[in-house]
Amino acid sequence: MAWQGEVAAPAVPAPRVGDEPELLAAAQAGDPQAAHRLGKLYAQHGDRAAAKHWWERAAASGNIDSAYNLGIWHEKHGSLEDAVGWYEVAAVTGDAEAATNLATLLLEQRGDVDAAKRWYSIAARAGSRTAARRLALVCEDAGELPAAREWHRQAAADGDVASACDLGFLAYSTGEDGETVRWWEYAARGGHAESAYCLGLYLQASRDPAGAEAYYRLAAKSEHPGAASRLGGVALSRGDLRTARAWFERAANAGRVEDQRMAGFVCVELGDCSAASHWFGRAAAGGDAESAFNYGLLLIAEFGDLAGGQHWFRQAARAGHHGAAVELGGLLSVAGEVGEASRWLSDPPPPAWDRPAEPELTARAELAAAATGRRGGVALDVAELTEVLGTWDLVTRPLHDHSDVIGWLVQRSGVHASAVEHLASVRGTLLRPGSAPWPSPGELRHVLTTARDLRRRLGVQ
Repeated sequence: MAWQGEVAAPAVPAPRVGDEPELLAAAQAGDPQAAHRLGKLYAQHGDRAAAKHWWERAAASGNIDSAYNLGIWHEKHGSLEDAVGWYEVAAVTGDAEAATNLATLLLEQRGDVDAAKRWYSIAARAGSRTAARRLALVCEDAGELPAAREWHRQAAADGDVASACDLGFLAYSTGEDGETVRWWEYAARGGHAESAYCLGLYLQASRDPAGAEAYYRLAAKSEHPGAASRLGGVALSRGDLRTARAWFERAANAGRVEDQRMAGFVCVELGDCSAASHWFGRAAAGGDAESAFNYGLLLIAEFGDLAGGQHWFRQAARAGHHGAAVELGGLLSVAGEVGEASRWLSDPPPPAWDRPAEPELTARAELAAAATGRRGGVALDVAELTEVLGTWDLVTRPLHDHSDVIGWLVQRSGVHASAVEHLASVRGTLLRPGSAPWPSPGELRHVLTTARDLRRRLGVQ
């Protein structure tokens, strides 16, 4: 928007007591810097109309700061068209903040990606860290990964730890281990909790539990719930139930249903049935079938509450929990409700995968889910990924010679070779990112079906 000439000035009240009378006189005499400062004074006093008037006077005389302020003014109180116009007036002079704001408006309000990239690029080359990061994200969304990396690197070098974290994910997804560690470590040391957690997962997956624990602790200092959960698991593996409880409860209080369940289990082991009831109840109310089942068991065994137990068994059974269906059928049979009992007992849901997987496999599953869920992507399900990895680990455990694992599995199970090969391929991608694209949700469902079929045919659960 080019300035078309000064509009007749409306009556503007003098500054309030305590302001500088000479500023008004200078502004009225045509001093653009005085007009700009006067506009700021009126803005501070909440007089938007007067602020706009003096900034327009200053901008008409070439004051770029006023043009920028008018862009902000119109973005908040005026029209998009005027905001874009005033930001452009400032941006063409090289004002990086104006160019960044202009690009953001063009992108978010008009969907003009090309124009946004052009202005972000101008601002980034002028030294704007914000513009460099936003341009990197736009390039990521467009699939322009080399350019995205270039701009993320510029932002990260200027101290943007979120871009450093993104660089870690981009490197992880293409199998660049050195770059993955470099950028997540850089971001973690800059206080980025998610990067510290991801580096912990990476080290866990690389069979470095001591290194992983150090980064989990770093992330936990910033209240990262996933890190608290992992530290709960570490304490549990050492038999330190009280420390495990403290960590699981920290994660549980962040609303993580799986950690509410784990807190419940640890409280049972510690003999604190009241606390166990609390955590199982919260997780069950959040839709966790395993917690609902265990809540029902606890209500019956410790509190003698048959009605409550039956209620939660039914909730868990309806959600597909095999054990809950069997227990519910038994309770109903004893109570004389033979009809419903037979329905649950004659056709209970199939048993779910409940074997604990190795920590390095669950770490790979979490990293894959995080990598696929970035930038609005569909995150793969951690539990399903863990089941795929854990199944392969389980069914191949008896094999000493791994030179022909696929042939051995096909021969023993009767599952078609192509299905086993697909399962092996997806497993390989999860364990060695970058060897192939991440599986789609549809592929994951397909290989999950194969994994379950393998377990059924081989008689392992």
